[in-house]
Amino acid sequence: MVKDKKNKNFYLWILVILIIVVPLLFIHNTEFGGSDDQAVSLIEKFTPGYKPWAENIFTPPGGEIESFLFALQAAIGAGIIGFVFGFFKGKGHGKKHS
Repeated sequence: MVKDKKNKNFYLWILVILIIVVPLLFIHNTEFGGSDDQAVSLIEKFTPGYKPWAENIFTPPGGEIESFLFALQAAIGAGIIGFVFGFFKGKGHGKKHS
């Protein structure tokens, strides 16, 4: 039973990694305009000589990939928060029934 569960978890983790990596490898040159692009155009409109004081560490190959990474970051954060709340809720529930 334990070995089957470990195998199942292993395959699920492989699937999660593939779902994350495959789009990054095969989707290129995509266009997507977001609020960041609109902000840059407004800044350039009102202050033409503005020079950014920071640069991106990593530039994704396209806008959809950037959106995907943003959504992935939000999902991971929500998962961590959900885990912490669930952990403490279960810990409190265990004390009541002990």
